[in-house]
Amino acid sequence: MSESDTRPRILFPTDFSQSAEGAEAYASTLAASWGAILTVMSVLEFPPGLNPEYPVNRLYLGELMKQATRGLLEVKERVSARGVVVQTRIATGIPSEEVLAAARAEGTDLIVVGTVGKTGVEHVLLGSTAERIIRIASCPVLAVRTERSRPEQGGDKQSPVELGRLLVPVDFSDCSLDALEYAVIVAQRAKASLTLLHVMEPVSYGLDFSFPHPDKRERQREAIKSRLDGLVSSLASAHVKAGYLLRGGLPNDTILEAARTGSADMIVMGTHGRRGLSHALFGSVAESVLRKSHCPVLTVRSPKFHPDHRRVLTAQPISL
Repeated sequence: MSESDTRPRILFPTDFSQSAEGAEAYASTLAASWGAILTVMSVLEFPPGLNPEYPVNRLYLGELMKQATRGLLEVKERVSARGVVVQTRIATGIPSEEVLAAARAEGTDLIVVGTVGKTGVEHVLLGSTAERIIRIASCPVLAVRTERSRPEQGGDKQSPVELGRLLVPVDFSDCSLDALEYAVIVAQRAKASLTLLHVMEPVSYGLDFSFPHPDKRERQREAIKSRLDGLVSSLASAHVKAGYLLRGGLPNDTILEAARTGSADMIVMGTHGRRGLSHALFGSVAESVLRKSHCPVLTVRSPKFHPDHRRVLTAQPISL
């Protein structure tokens, strides 16, 4: 493959588990609609510090290599049948580290990962490998929870999945607008519609234990609606069908409810700042959404846009 090839690159790490099979359906569907090169990767898990030449370790790695080679060939056959250009890659080491290294080396535009591996251990959130990839990756990551996906969408690794409705929570921060800009690209390639969601959190006491004046709250609402209208108009000019929801409540619960009632096929969320995912992840809202969502969640920390990409959205401050 030529280094000058400008086609998008998607990386799909797999351990051939059930959750990885669900993620495969999304990886192949996105690769087909994007005209992307798909790298399917398997990591032979081997702790650092052990001697790979030790006879027992050599036998162990040899068996893993046979399984990985066989599994990658099967995946390649399935995905190639859809007209997708597929590459395979095998590495040895700690899975999350090897996946992140491969993403950097290949200039990956998107990583698609299943959230629970063979151990079935969910760790704090998604499984330690998936969590580390989401937290550190320098490109967007699509996390697919197979056991929580609707059967008709995530249950068959050989069938295309539906990506017709994308939900994008927007709080007008730079990271949420970057996520929306990235969602525009996904929507254009998949011919999907976007629903923007802004959540007005419950009114809280002021320092003097008083509530904000109702007029001020209403002005905030009108300013938010005006900004959302502006975003939807910008999306329409890019030939993306879009609408918005303005809801009150707790952000995580409201996002999950909107995804459920709107039958969203994917949630696209921005992460906050250069720190990426703070603490264990990047705040209670995204953590809750990733843990509980019934549809895949695309987290956008460092979106990669093609050099020829012309931004649909322009930064405009909102006065609340």
